Amino acid sequence: MRPPLPPLAAVRVFEAAARHKSFTRAAEELGMTQAAVSYQIKILEDRAGAALFQRLPRGVALTDMGARFSIVASDALDKLSDGFSAAIERSEETLVLSVISTFATNILAQRLGRFQIANPNIAVRVDVNQALANFESGEVDIAIRLGNGDWPGLKCHKLFPAVFTPMLSPKLAASIGGIHEPADILKLTIIEPTDPWWKRWLEAAGIKDDRHEDRPKLKFSSQILEANAAIAGQGVGILTPIFYRDAVEQGLLMQPFDLTCDTGTAVWLVYPESRRNSPKIRVFQDWMNSEIQDLLSGQTMTL
Repeated sequence: MRPPLPPLAAVRVFEAAARHKSFTRAAEELGMTQAAVSYQIKILEDRAGAALFQRLPRGVALTDMGARFSIVASDALDKLSDGFSAAIERSEETLVLSVISTFATNILAQRLGRFQIANPNIAVRVDVNQALANFESGEVDIAIRLGNGDWPGLKCHKLFPAVFTPMLSPKLAASIGGIHEPADILKLTIIEPTDPWWKRWLEAAGIKDDRHEDRPKLKFSSQILEANAAIAGQGVGILTPIFYRDAVEQGLLMQPFDLTCDTGTAVWLVYPESRRNSPKIRVFQDWMNSEIQDLLSGQTMTL
């Protein structure tokens, strides 16, 4: 069994006092009072059962025991400091992201290379997962989540609201002579017509149509699949447009109306409160905010 260790705070104070051969200068270095330094030294001397310093009229001097212990204390603190620095450095080498699939596929994948080029010392690992990341394990640094931003113990930074609006292939729109008014959408197949987003948007657009849920149905388990079906001309999807800005620019999708709706949820960047000072987290957060601001330029009206 390992014998009891002396208090680390007292060892730190002793090492500074031994190095300076002065309680006063040790107090200045550590931001303490001289009385507090004397108290910590007394704790060690009581534990050792012998004096570590000779109190002289002008300063202090190490006793034989104090001189022997000062070598050990200095070496131990150096090793502890080096080991802690090495652990931090290794921790900062890899950034692990837990990301919802739509964000990973439609935003992160196309842009992450820019982050890697700007930060070559940080390796990024992306875990695509719809489940809430388990930060307690220490295996995840940052998560991208969809919700209300009310996760206890986490710093939550809102990236953008999860608005939604109909989107479809330009070719599909052309097949009925174009989409000129919201009611034209109902001439086409609706992807996931039972999605409550559809009811909300149609009402906001001033359309009362109780039959749209009875129309031919295409049902998918994720927005990514809905978007791919829309791109393929299989119907009109109700989508979050920021995820498909690139597809619109490439002519694969179109957003026929500026009107979007919002249920109050948003996409958030989150990490543990205890990691708020991590350099790699701050760097990624700043970069992600910049990328999102570029995507949000020209954002449309929201209801």
